[in-house]
Amino acid sequence: MQDPVFYLTMAMAGLSAIAIVAVTALRGWNGWLDLKRAELMRQGSDAGAPSVSNRIEVADLKERIRKLEAIAAGVDL
Repeated sequence: MQDPVFYLTMAMAGLSAIAIVAVTALRGWNGWLDLKRAELMRQGSDAGAPSVSNRIEVADLKERIRKLEAIAAGVDL
């Protein structure tokens, strides 16, 4: 019979690795969302009076970002 401490140690190391990867991925995702939000804000301030198609496109992108943030937060839409 194998030592149960070995299996417990391996399980804890595996769970720790998964947690580290998940936290890192979520921080990267939030950074990407912040970048896209900054691009949208800069795009909105650069254009004096945006055309209708540009406003529709920006509204669509904002809606996509809102949905992606909800997914990242674990909220069902």
